[in-house]
Formats: sequence, structure tokens, C-alpha cells
Amino acid sequence: MNLSIVILIMLALFALNLRLYVGILMAVFAYFIFINQIPIQIAVQRFIGPAQNSSLLAIPFFIMLGTVMSHTGIAERMIKVADLFVGRLRGGMALTNILVSTLMGGVSASNLADSAMLTRMMVPEMEKRGYDRAFSCAVTAAGSLITPIIPPGIALIIYGLIADVSIGKMFMAGIIPGIVGAAILMFAAYTTSVRRGYKASRTHRLTSKELVDTLASAWPAVVLILAILGGIRANIFTPTEAGAVAVTLVLIIGFVIYREMRVSHVVDALIETTKSTASVLLVIMASSALAWVFSMEQAGQSLAQLISSLTSNPYVFLLLLNIVLLFLGMLIEGTALMIVLVPLLLPTVKALGIDPIHFGIVIIVNLSIGTLTPPVGTVMLMVCNIAKVKVSDFTRQAFSMYAGLFAFLLLVTYVPILSTLLSR
Repeated sequence: MNLSIVILIMLALFALNLRLYVGILMAVFAYFIFINQIPIQIAVQRFIGPAQNSSLLAIPFFIMLGTVMSHTGIAERMIKVADLFVGRLRGGMALTNILVSTLMGGVSASNLADSAMLTRMMVPEMEKRGYDRAFSCAVTAAGSLITPIIPPGIALIIYGLIADVSIGKMFMAGIIPGIVGAAILMFAAYTTSVRRGYKASRTHRLTSKELVDTLASAWPAVVLILAILGGIRANIFTPTEAGAVAVTLVLIIGFVIYREMRVSHVVDALIETTKSTASVLLVIMASSALAWVFSMEQAGQSLAQLISSLTSNPYVFLLLLNIVLLFLGMLIEGTALMIVLVPLLLPTVKALGIDPIHFGIVIIVNLSIGTLTPPVGTVMLMVCNIAKVKVSDFTRQAFSMYAGLFAFLLLVTYVPILSTLLSR
């Protein structure tokens, strides 16, 4: 009953267009002051505490990486590489958008950084070529959801730490699902483009010289991806250190190799990184405080017991889990949900014979979809804010993307070999 009151307060505050973290915090403080009468100092501690986690240092580094990359010339060259493969198909710009997210996923590691960068780069260009702006935003946001799954996605790192699973194995587990997810989203974008009459982005046939020149110009990005993944796999540095190393490499590429970066770009990137990091951390901190309220009310234990009591079949368990996570993902930030639910559900998962690595990918895909659904969808809100698009227009234009993501979720859930093949 208490939890229902907190959720109703939070939804009412969202309806008043208050900022996300403000609405969550006011609901949490209402719980502490009026419902449970717990000292307000504890609420403050629960809000500030999550920011002390050193693992979160990876987030500003990778956001900085994605922001800086838009000035180095790497992103433009990756767009050209993607265009080589899909540019001649109908809706070539939409397909290129998703493919770039997949290629850049091994670099930026953050769907927020990826979506912010590509919204600025791709949405105006797609609009010039006749694409609906809201549809362009939907494609950009959906494509960026591949980023947490492709190594070195930040979500893979966080799950590995929480579930005590090898981060290296989680990285390997994300490769095939990431590729499959990208293919499904590209199919969804292609069918929509054909139905709406969107044209190919490139009409001429690719020449061998153009192929060689384009691939040769993109080699620094390949080196960057290998450095990040290879360094982590070889235990040369931690994922957090990998973010710092990657930023350093990108600065070298921008200043020395491509020579397209200026000091002013670094200053702008630092300002943007500060704003984005503050926004993300405020949501994480507020959601963690809300997650503590869920824990106080024993919502996690009740959820685990409820699902376990309903079935002992692992496939039905995963179906029920998907439904619950999709609902909760609409209300609570994904990292906070993962922190609360994974430790509670892991014993049941192991008892049912579900591989923890497979379970991790299912969790991450679920929570990634949550970043695209109102009212708390962080990626959706960021893309809409940058492109000046209404959330209602976004959700209406994103129907085919949602359908593709749900199909992808079912495939990942019920074909576990996609997640476990490489990790083994």
C-alpha cells in the first residue's frame, strides 16, 4: 500500500512536467516524512551514497569519449563505412544510422553518449533528405540501444560487478546479441522506409578505389576498439581506466592523425560531459533512493517470491520477468533496477538452471528498452530534448522500432545460445 502511494505521487509529479529526478526525490521524501517517518538524514544518505561508487567513474569517461569523437572526424568516417554496406538500400540513411551505432558501440560504451552524438549528426541530415524528424529521432534512439550490449557496454560492466560474473565473459556474450539486434532494427527501419517511400542515400555503384579509401581512413577507429577491448581482456587496465585510455587515444587521433580537433572542441566537450554526467548521475542517485524504498517495502523479495510461486518452468519464469521488467523500466532508471533486482533474482535463476550470463543479457536488453519508453526513458528524453521533438510524436513514430525491440527481446530470451556461445 505504501509503495502504491509513492508510485502515484511520482506519476502525478511527472504529469506536472517536473524534472525526472525532482519527481522521484519528492516522492521518496514524502515516503520518509509522511508515510514511514524515517529521519530525513537517511533519505539524504540514500541519495548521495550511490555517487560514491568508483565503478561509476567509467560513465563520465565514456560520455566524454562519445562527445569528443564528434569533433575528431572518427564518427564521420564510420558513417561513410556504414554507408558502403547499406547506402544503396531504400531508407539508406536510417540503416546507416543503426549500423553506425553498432560500429560505435565498441567505442562509446554509453547509449546516452551514442544517441547524443548521432542525434546532432544524423537527425538534421535525415530531415534534409525527407525523413520525418520524429522518425529520425526514433531510429537514432533505438539504434543506440545496441550500445549497452556491444562490448564494452557500461551495463555489461555493472552487471558483471553485481552478479559476480566475469566481465570478460559478459563482453563476449554481448557480441552476437548486439549484431542480431542491429539486424532486426535495420529490418524494421527498412520496411518502414519502403512503406513511406524514403530513398537510398547513395545511388552510384561502389568503386574499388572508394572502398579502399574509405576503409583506410577509418583505421584509427578500429585501433581504438581493439585497444579498449584488448586492454580489458588482457587485464592491462580496468573498464574505468579503459575509458580514460580511450579518451586519450581519441585526442591523439583528433589532434595528430586527422588534425580536425581544436582546443575549443575539448572545452566544449568538457562542458557537455559535465552536463550529461550530472543529468545521468542525478537520475541514478534519485532512482537508487527510490530502489531503497522498494527494498524497505520488500518489493524485490515479494516480486521474486511471486514469480517463483507462479511457475517452476524457466521459460515461463523468463516471460513473467520480461513483463515485470518492461513495466518497471518505464518508472525506474535501469541501473538502479539492476542493483536492486539482480541479487534478489539470481538464486532463483540458478535454481531453475538459467545461465547467469544469459540472464544478464536478458536483463540488459529489458532495461535498455526501458530507456526508450515514457515517462522515465533517459535516451528518449535526451534525443527529444536535443532535436526539439515532442515525446508524443516520438512514441508514435517509434512504433516499428518498438516492435523490432520486442522481437529482439523474445529472441534473446528464448535462444540462450546467442548469449552463451562465445562466452564459453
